[in-house]
Amino acid sequence: MDPRMFDGAVAAVAVLAGAEGRLLYTNSAFTRLFGPRPIGRPAREAFPDPDAHRFLAVVESVRVTGRSRQVVGERRTDPGATGQARHFLYSCSPVTTDHGPGILVLAMDTTAETLTLQRYEALVSAISQMVWVLGTDGAMHEIVPGWEQLTGAPWHPRADADWYRQIHPRDREKLIAEWRRAAGGDRPRVFEATFRVRAADGSYRHLTSRSVPVLRDGSLVEWVSAAADVEDAWGTRLRERLLGQVAAVSGVSLHEAFAEVVKVVVPELTDACLIMLLSHEEWPLPDHAEVTARRIASATRPGLPAPPALRGQRVAVPPAVRAVLDRREPVTFRLEPGTPVPSGLIPTVSERWLHASGATSLTLIPLIVGDLVLGYAATSSNGDTPIPGPAETELLREVLHHAQHPIRKVVELQQARRTALGLQRAHLTRPPYVRGGTLAARYQPASTSGEIGGDWYDAFTHPDGTLVLGIGDVAGHDLTAATAMGQMRSMLRALAYAGGPGARPDAVLARLDHVSAGLGTAPLATALHMVLRRRPDGTWLLTWSSAGHPPPLVVPDRGDASYLPGAADPPLCVASDLLRTTHTHVLGPGDTLLLYTDGLIETPSAPIDEGQRRLAAEATLCRRQALPDLLRILQGLSDHRDDTALLAFRVDEED
Repeated sequence: MDPRMFDGAVAAVAVLAGAEGRLLYTNSAFTRLFGPRPIGRPAREAFPDPDAHRFLAVVESVRVTGRSRQVVGERRTDPGATGQARHFLYSCSPVTTDHGPGILVLAMDTTAETLTLQRYEALVSAISQMVWVLGTDGAMHEIVPGWEQLTGAPWHPRADADWYRQIHPRDREKLIAEWRRAAGGDRPRVFEATFRVRAADGSYRHLTSRSVPVLRDGSLVEWVSAAADVEDAWGTRLRERLLGQVAAVSGVSLHEAFAEVVKVVVPELTDACLIMLLSHEEWPLPDHAEVTARRIASATRPGLPAPPALRGQRVAVPPAVRAVLDRREPVTFRLEPGTPVPSGLIPTVSERWLHASGATSLTLIPLIVGDLVLGYAATSSNGDTPIPGPAETELLREVLHHAQHPIRKVVELQQARRTALGLQRAHLTRPPYVRGGTLAARYQPASTSGEIGGDWYDAFTHPDGTLVLGIGDVAGHDLTAATAMGQMRSMLRALAYAGGPGARPDAVLARLDHVSAGLGTAPLATALHMVLRRRPDGTWLLTWSSAGHPPPLVVPDRGDASYLPGAADPPLCVASDLLRTTHTHVLGPGDTLLLYTDGLIETPSAPIDEGQRRLAAEATLCRRQALPDLLRILQGLSDHRDDTALLAFRVDEED
């Protein structure tokens, strides 16, 4: 080999030969990179530099083994000045020279590239990024370290199942699917994902990763990946989103409100959530009274067995739960596989579900609204989901605690509703015994918790046996309407009784209208006042007056049901000076009279006359039913959007 062929080469070239590795040749590029070297001198004399020992060791290795070596090196022209360091890549290969076996040294200056890489690594490290290179064969090389510091585990050199074991079980499938979508196809695309990695303390932290494909001549050669710990930012965003969702809960009953709450926390914060509502509202709980809790709402993440149906299952509150409620702090119970769930914390059906679903933990969290402890939430981790740590439990507690704002509205509404319903039922007395006939009444509040209503009925007898019936509806659906209902019913009863058996119904309603308008009892109300007198032949004479109320329905002993004729006068409290009218009708043996409020026949989707036709047809079909059963069947026609009151009278059949 003639070394002069390398005179004009860009690469630095040197040739050594002989047992001492005498320097036979250097080209100008070598001289620029390493400085002038004495030709013909042994290698150790030609390269006396303090940092040349590694180069000399490589040369000796090639001479002895006869195999080529490639090495990354560094040279400092001034050992005290780090900025003057030059970086290079050199290879040593065995060759044959005129002086016998020799070594060809080729070197390339990589200072610019090395400095660029060092600056990039410093930049990425400054913004807390981990960087690695992923080969097409799955091999991974860490460029900017951070994995071991985060996970406590050494860097894993391959993207295989062992690497994925560090990923949260809930994120593995999605992460693999996202990677396949990015890497698959003819042209790979940038991969981006956020996933959880197990940290050194056993908790999980969120990483966001971005991998960019590197193409050469149109072919994929590797991926450059960067990842950053975003746990704090992710936790802040999640917290704000969940608190916003739970603040928007709009259920009008505790069942509906908590049904929305559990859907907020599952599966974001827990695998399953069960809401247990206490039977006592006073606090602290009575020491010796048996306090129970019942299931009112639940949710489970996809992939778990369906939860048991909510059928009001109850459990006596044990000391362990009382202690949680007293301290008002969450408590987590670790559940060992195959062992039973601690008894009494939740109903038996839920204990069985936890066992069947492979629960690994059960956390109890008090549900507090102001100073009122409503109950507790029971949450679980299941299967391979990690047991929640303090941070996860605290976030779950905070989200459930934040639900107290919408829940408070529901509680206040229910308290007002209970007060109003209690007031209504106190006025809706049991119908009296009537000689020659049978009476029955039924009242049903609206299914919507926010609707209270002002429906009422009344029935009493004068000393001579004359029967007085009344029914009405005060406009409004709140406590004010319920209060006005009680006042108007009481006033009508007093006016009717004071007027005696002979008082005309239209006169009684006129007096009620005058008093109600003068006292401002209600803005608008309907009422129907009826007097029934038994005649010697066993029939009953009806006289009635209607203030805007739906007409009475008569179901004869034989034939179709029909509404009594006679137009209704205006409602009460709108035109108290108008004259009112009285209508009459005779009921025969076996005939049934039905008084009702408009909630029974009105629906938003159909005209009122359609509801009246449906009521008459159903009453005709059920004419032989006992009165309580008849009213129960007819009340089923309502859509329960509004209160309904029904009052029925049936003439005894002749012996």
